[in-house]
Amino acid sequence: MQVRENEHPHARPARADGRHFVLAFATAMTDPTSDRAPSAFRPVPRTGVIYVTSEAARAGFRPEDPEWCNLGQGQPETGPLPGAPARVTQLDISLNDQEYAPVAGLWEVREAVASMYNNLFRRGMPSQYSAENVAVCGGGRVSIMRACAAIGQIHLGHFLPDYTAYEELLDVFRRFTPIPILLDPEQNYDFSLEALRREISGRGLGALLLSNPCNPTGKAITGSELESWVATARDLDCTLLLDEFYAHYLWKDGPSLFSAAEFVEDVERDPVVIFDGLTKNWRYPGWRVSWTVAPTKIIESLASAGSFLDGGGSRPMQHAALSVLTAEHARAEAEAIRVTFGRKRKRMLDGLRALGVSFEREPEGTFYCWGNVSNLPPAINSGDTLFRAALKHKVITVPGHFFDVDPGQRRGRRASRFLHHARFSFGPSEATIDDALARLGRVVRDANS
Repeated sequence: MQVRENEHPHARPARADGRHFVLAFATAMTDPTSDRAPSAFRPVPRTGVIYVTSEAARAGFRPEDPEWCNLGQGQPETGPLPGAPARVTQLDISLNDQEYAPVAGLWEVREAVASMYNNLFRRGMPSQYSAENVAVCGGGRVSIMRACAAIGQIHLGHFLPDYTAYEELLDVFRRFTPIPILLDPEQNYDFSLEALRREISGRGLGALLLSNPCNPTGKAITGSELESWVATARDLDCTLLLDEFYAHYLWKDGPSLFSAAEFVEDVERDPVVIFDGLTKNWRYPGWRVSWTVAPTKIIESLASAGSFLDGGGSRPMQHAALSVLTAEHARAEAEAIRVTFGRKRKRMLDGLRALGVSFEREPEGTFYCWGNVSNLPPAINSGDTLFRAALKHKVITVPGHFFDVDPGQRRGRRASRFLHHARFSFGPSEATIDDALARLGRVVRDANS
């Protein structure tokens, strides 16, 4: 592998064939002209979205530039949608809002989140969430980071592929041992209840972290299947750490939103921890308001972790969130998302298939298509080569190897299992998607010529 001329070695991806990061570090350590950081600091790999947007910026990309088609973005379009509640466009900040918020979040916001979950998922159930079952903080990664800091010395299972940011979160906190669980593309990334019980019991898992729906594959565990997962966690005392940030992007028949909260029997005893926020499901990524819903004792631990990790979220943004944290708002937003994003999902799937991209599983949730590009022309049949070629046409994608979560780079030089996959976001507008597909068509034609 060669580092291109004028390209700083640290700008290489964290991993494509298991060697990028090692090469970058070795180069920085031996090259006296390198502008590496002082020796007290280690090079920290960037997540997939940050890497591809940084590389695109080198080629002139700016988020506000309409000439670019960002199919790598991890955020939905944030403007008005037909049938959706009116967007919040102004924010009043009171004098008290200049102060710190409590580390666990403003009490009234915690109450609003608990009430929303009870109204959406727990009507008529004897065990109800309260404010004490909720912690509010500044973004999804912060919520999960607090949980990782509070987890004890256990085996913590995680799936492959999954959300790229899990890699560093599972490595930085060394009290627990990350245990990877490979989902097989040839089995459509399915994972049976029997396999779940076998992994928990056989590997002695104390907890299991997963995005549901899954980023990037779009696999969604819902309904009776999710109920069985919660029952298994309860039976085997394995905590489910469920990242539900895409739970309003559901393409299966049935409800337009879901949560494992529906299947919790006792909110204080069931080992279920739910992460969500305004970022994706409410389409307010810039607000950086997220929450964790869990038994009270876990929330107390997360707040203690937050007291030294992040100090608490934004007080003005939490107050602003009160206007959208209702069951009625959530239902209306999810229904609007289903119509508009469902249409974009079809356009993306149809357009990519026409170019030669295949799918082991169509997305059942999220706003991503996880494509196998191995049947594209040889010059662009990997996630990396397609990314580089598309960049020349001002289109951004995310190579699949970034989702091969490997905390601590423990697999060493082994090649990623997802070198021939790429993630395509249908978070942008329909016009952007149509433009991007036309440009990708030119990429394929150029590769065939």
